[in-house]
Amino acid sequence: MASSSKRPRPGTSGAPAADEAVPHVRVAVIGSGFGGLGAAVRLRRAGITDFVVLERADSVGGTWRDNSYPGCACDVPSHLYSFSFAPNPEWPRSFSGQPDIRAYLEKVATVFGLRPHLRFNTEVLEARWEVEQTRWRITTSAGQWTADAVVSAAGPLADPQIPDLPGLGAFPGKVFHSSRWDHDYDLTGKRVAIVGTGASAAQIIPSIQPKVDKLTVFQRTPAWVLPRRDREITQLEKWLHDRVPVTGKIRRGTLFALRELQVDAFVRRPGLLRVVQQLAERHVAQGVPDPALRAKLTPDYRIGCKRILLSNTYYPALAAANTEVVASGLRELRGSTLVAADGSEREVDAIVFGTGFHVTDMPVGARVFGANGTSLAEEWKDGMEALRGSTVHGFPNLFFVIGPNTGLGNSSMILMIESQLNYLIDALTTLRSIGATAMQPTARAQRQWNLELQHRMDRTVWTTGGCRSWYLDPNGKNTVLWPGSTTAFRRATRKIDLGEYELIMRAGQDAARTAQEVSA
Repeated sequence: MASSSKRPRPGTSGAPAADEAVPHVRVAVIGSGFGGLGAAVRLRRAGITDFVVLERADSVGGTWRDNSYPGCACDVPSHLYSFSFAPNPEWPRSFSGQPDIRAYLEKVATVFGLRPHLRFNTEVLEARWEVEQTRWRITTSAGQWTADAVVSAAGPLADPQIPDLPGLGAFPGKVFHSSRWDHDYDLTGKRVAIVGTGASAAQIIPSIQPKVDKLTVFQRTPAWVLPRRDREITQLEKWLHDRVPVTGKIRRGTLFALRELQVDAFVRRPGLLRVVQQLAERHVAQGVPDPALRAKLTPDYRIGCKRILLSNTYYPALAAANTEVVASGLRELRGSTLVAADGSEREVDAIVFGTGFHVTDMPVGARVFGANGTSLAEEWKDGMEALRGSTVHGFPNLFFVIGPNTGLGNSSMILMIESQLNYLIDALTTLRSIGATAMQPTARAQRQWNLELQHRMDRTVWTTGGCRSWYLDPNGKNTVLWPGSTTAFRRATRKIDLGEYELIMRAGQDAARTAQEVSA
């Protein structure tokens, strides 16, 4: 899959001798979740087989490998949360759980012949663009590679975020993040604190509440919750989707259309969400009889501003006799005593942080260095941005899958991933057809795209809804979500517009020429 680059011997001109054994590939993919495996499938289908998938863990799956906490499941229907080129007629539930999604990804890796390309236990420590050689040098925990192009599919939900709390290091009990669940630690009969009330916590709380002695939930901001319309997929349905594949396509198409119809309310007319908010108000009223607790759990912002949660069991678990909701964040720890921001104290044996991930400050950014030697993290110090969520000026042949402003608030991320894969493959095949080595977006094209994108963001519920969410960076800028439909994003990434790019030619030619010069 990877051929060793031929390098001069010591004492001759050219690259140092240390390069002699460094394998070179056309494409290096970082990560083996949905984005990385999808990229691998599309590369092979495009006839590009000279690539590796660099994975820091020992198996595929990405966030669906890492998040194995009790109750972990997807909040997007399974028949939409799967690749269009790899339908799965065997989904057991309409909203399938983590084990089933992970098994699906393992099957994709096997069925599509991706395993020879996978390099496990290979964490990318640095990726640096070498200007003279017009290539990437990738340093990993298992050695080096060089590559013509890098696809960053590390994903935004990869690196857990735990608040830096005074006294946390001296806590005598058990501490872990929801995405690093310790399955060897038995919570039965323990006094357990859950910090956070986001999507993970809403699944964990009902799963562990019946077996713990005391459950204390630290909630800074309540979430809006809607009923979860989950059920088992019948054997007849599975048989139909297997034997008559068009029925699966119809099901997927229906799910897709329903979510596309919701987009307008999120991005242009947030007032339309009032009806949905009334459903959520009714849901909390039915699930929480105690008016004082219900008041704690009722948000003061418009629904959709923060991620909407789906659960039928969350409210009953919070209303249970052994659960206490502290409507305050966690301020500090004193031994085994947790002190809330309101000054109240609780004794606990274990703490589970459901405090999210490094999303607006993706850790991979500190490891990627562009043409001028600057890291992506430094380039993004005032906020992440890319052209069409995929490429960044100053970082030639770096392609993102789930890049800046490609997240969704209401539909399946697989739709966005597949659109970005279309863009990636068109870029690589275009480079080959015109004889160029690399491309990078012009500063003007990238800036124009993001100015228009942020202008559209001004009308969305994420901006006008009156909340502070993890979609926003420290400057209050939404660098995570896409302010439009998945159909609009598919159109925007259908193919490369060479007018938005500078092309970098092979050694011996001009270092950089615009697309217009090449076509002329």
